[in-house]
Amino acid sequence: MGDLAGLLTPDRVRIGVDARSKRQVLQRLADDFAGDLGLPAADLLRALLEREKLGTTGIGEGLAIPHAKLAEIDRVAGFFMRLDEPVDFDALDERAVDLVFCLLAPADLGAEHLKALARVARTFRDADLCARLRAAPTPAAVFDLLVPPAASSAA
Repeated sequence: MGDLAGLLTPDRVRIGVDARSKRQVLQRLADDFAGDLGLPAADLLRALLEREKLGTTGIGEGLAIPHAKLAEIDRVAGFFMRLDEPVDFDALDERAVDLVFCLLAPADLGAEHLKALARVARTFRDADLCARLRAAPTPAAVFDLLVPPAASSAA
C-alpha cells in the first residue's frame, strides 16, 4: 500500500488519460491541476518543461515523477495520472510510461521537497502496488491504494 497522505487528494487522481507524448502528458497535468493551485496552466507547464530539460523524470518501470518548484504555491501538492496508452518519456530503462505522479512544491521549501520526492519514489518502487494501480477500476480505488483509509476499529 502507498502512503501519500498529505500529498494527494481524491480530486487529484485521473485514470484513462489520453496523451500521445511526454509534452501532452505534461500539458494535461498543467490543464487539469493548475486551477487547483490557483495558477495559470501555462505557468505550470513551463515549470514542468524547464525541470524536464535538466533530465528525464521517467524513473523506470513505467513510472514518471515530473516535479517542479513554484514560487506561487504555499504547500506541497501531488497529482496522479494513469494513461490509457504508455508514452515514451525518455525513461532511464527506455520503458514507456503509463503511471505519472506529479509533485509540486513551493520554491522556498528546500529539503522538504526532496523528502516528498523520495517518499513518492519509495511508494512506487512496490511492483505489486503498481500492478494494482494499473488494474484499479476507478479514481477512488486508485486513491485508496495511494492513501489507504485509516484502519477502522472493529466493535
